[in-house]
Amino acid sequence: MPSDPMTYRKLTGALQYLTITRPDIAYVVNTLSQHMHSPQTEHMFLLKRLLRYIQGTAAFGLPITKLDLRLTTYSDADWASDPVTRKSTSGYCTFLGATLVSWTVKKQTTVSRSSMESEYRALTAATADTIWLKRLLSDFLVNHDAPVDLHCDNTSAIALAQNPVYHACTKHIEIDHRFLREHIGNNHLRLLPIKTDDQIADILTKTVSTPRFKKLRDKLTVSSDPFV
Repeated sequence: MPSDPMTYRKLTGALQYLTITRPDIAYVVNTLSQHMHSPQTEHMFLLKRLLRYIQGTAAFGLPITKLDLRLTTYSDADWASDPVTRKSTSGYCTFLGATLVSWTVKKQTTVSRSSMESEYRALTAATADTIWLKRLLSDFLVNHDAPVDLHCDNTSAIALAQNPVYHACTKHIEIDHRFLREHIGNNHLRLLPIKTDDQIADILTKTVSTPRFKKLRDKLTVSSDPFV
């Protein structure tokens, strides 16, 4: 056991606020937060590594650029990533033009029977968040008549969303199925395939190698302030 579990809880709790401007640490903070009740030695080691990373990137943050006001969403899921519960992790992020405005890392509430199902549940959550952002823009008198591009790297999940023939085989996710298909059918969304290498939401659902982490961090637009 770590010598001071209370310190672990305080630091991890504080880091949850930092994820408001640092989506690059959202996945690891989410992982650390799942062990607040009983942190082990390996969790304290991971926390110390994270603090060293933050110290070395203290000047990093999210820039705000004024370009087009078109929404684009990326959705991903890591199937059965929790070794104890076998629940999957959903991750999705949304850009307004080139500015990252929303991102989420969350463990799914139920166990998915396949990677397709976990990806589909992530797509449904991403859809709900994207539709909310689209309505929020309308409150600010920003029209977004074009369908929002929703990128997914799971071809089975895309096929399920676009082909109602598969519906009979997926009654256990019927509500998610109908919700997603309704928004696609109403042209609120346009579901597009994307290569796994280009899937920005990967950084929100799993551990990746250092080169890939830096590549995805750049795509999230997390960067150093040149004036610091």
